[in-house]
Amino acid sequence: MSRFHSYLNSSVRILSEYNGDSPFSLFIKKFFSQHKKYGSRDRRLISDYCYQYFRIGNAFPDKELSERILIGRFLCSKESNRMLEVHRQEWDEVVELSLKEKLGVLQTDFKEVFSSLFSWREELSMDIDFDAFASSHFVQPDVFLRIRSNQKEKVKRTLNEVEIPFKEITSSTFSVEANSKVDRALQIDSDVVVQDLSSQRVGDFLSKLLKEDTPKVWDCCAGSGGKSIMAYDINPKIRLTVSDVRENILINLKKRFDAAGIKSYKSFQLDLGNGQSVLDSPFDVIIADVPCTGSGTWGRTPEQLTYFEASKIQEYADLQRTIVSNAIPLLKPGGFLVYITCSVFKKENENNVEYLIDEFDLEEVDGGLLKGYDQKADSMFVSVLKRACN
Repeated sequence: MSRFHSYLNSSVRILSEYNGDSPFSLFIKKFFSQHKKYGSRDRRLISDYCYQYFRIGNAFPDKELSERILIGRFLCSKESNRMLEVHRQEWDEVVELSLKEKLGVLQTDFKEVFSSLFSWREELSMDIDFDAFASSHFVQPDVFLRIRSNQKEKVKRTLNEVEIPFKEITSSTFSVEANSKVDRALQIDSDVVVQDLSSQRVGDFLSKLLKEDTPKVWDCCAGSGGKSIMAYDINPKIRLTVSDVRENILINLKKRFDAAGIKSYKSFQLDLGNGQSVLDSPFDVIIADVPCTGSGTWGRTPEQLTYFEASKIQEYADLQRTIVSNAIPLLKPGGFLVYITCSVFKKENENNVEYLIDEFDLEEVDGGLLKGYDQKADSMFVSVLKRACN
């Protein structure tokens, strides 16, 4: 039996054991730690086959698991490769065709496949090109680097020295391929921040709000602090407060802030989903990067295309309303709420903004869907809401 027959059998075993209860990245890491026979190249290739399987979602339901793995490999590959050559040579010979052409080879209508791949079309936010969005899931997104102040030449020089290919997207944004070992070459959070392209575009909105000398900013769902570091880079004089419901996340945030050179800030563990904040000082800007389905990032976690439950959309939308409703009382009259999700679902996006406008004295002044699906990036939603002055 060839090595690539073994790889296919291992992929079948792994996918048969996985039930979606945890992120697949954690599951497969644990699997390999328990089965030491796999070398680094074996692990990388088997992981690729599993992720490419997930990228076809629930399409081709009548096919066996091993066949669906090969279909995923065929549809997600752009170059000839040994897995296809060994198992489906006729596919390997036409692997450079476009996605729609390859679906034609499989005698399948692309609209049917896209509908099976992403089953929640009716839930999508406005202005999404469904065909482009669905087809983007067949492609591994890039990794994006936000260059910190005065580090651009150093970053370019270092990436060239270690031979990591990169593209200059903007004057402060580089992209590299997934799995590039940038952390071995650059000082993460000091030289660069690993931050998706759409997430970096949130900075365009924040730049308009942080022009005062010392604006008071609260990142109320701070996570590991990416938006806060960006706000600090826009205006290092901000008076920054960060909070999150998870203590371990705040510990990681502190490490990132140390690397980023952020010394002056307040940090609190707060659960805005279960009660009002204990903070008592109003803020000029509240950043609410709320928990969400993450549906705009499923190109990075494609197992969600198979295991996501539609009921979660409303659950997250309700939680988001609660969190933001408990934060708004601490927004100054005339202050700005920056509402952010990594979702493409209208219940989490436009519908929640309509709710906030109706329930509170807010006016939407900027924002919209940040489409990343045509740039090998995540898609996000942002709305800038201003509180009335009286």
